[in-house]
Amino acid sequence: MSHFAAAVVRDREGWTATELDLTGAADLEDVADRLRDADPDSPLSVLFVEADDTYLAILRLDEGEDLRVFGSDSAFIAESRLGALLLSDAEEPVTPDPVVAAVAADPDAEESADEEPDTPVATDADPVGDADLLTDLGVPAPRLLSLCGKEGMLPADVIAEVCQLIGCGDEVEELRDA
Repeated sequence: MSHFAAAVVRDREGWTATELDLTGAADLEDVADRLRDADPDSPLSVLFVEADDTYLAILRLDEGEDLRVFGSDSAFIAESRLGALLLSDAEEPVTPDPVVAAVAADPDAEESADEEPDTPVATDADPVGDADLLTDLGVPAPRLLSLCGKEGMLPADVIAEVCQLIGCGDEVEELRDA
């Protein structure tokens, strides 16, 4: 299974992105150590992993501690060693209220109890983990879940959108182009 892993770290000067090699990682703590090594002094580190244009995993470390994990689909666990390594301990996230999800997906949408979300959510996706891990950076759980479930969105598209929202889009795009 092919994959791409981008570590983005934030310091006082902004974001820096580097590709992270996950080959041979023994367990989730080994992956967390590799993320810490991207910049040991960074107060915030986020790892975006995409696999086979199908699966997405996001890991977050604050101050090098408190590892939080999210995956776009639990099938990633069963279908690859990498998925099992990253997501095997992740729990199912809370499904957001449809109105909240619609507003998170489109902040300009009018809030109404009768409205369904404009963004279709894939019924076969089964996200796992902490969908709130990027909320304080401007990507609330309903928005992240909506992006992951949106028809036609590949993991690379979700990563690009999320990175634009949190402010590291140019850095990750440059990394992909390198």
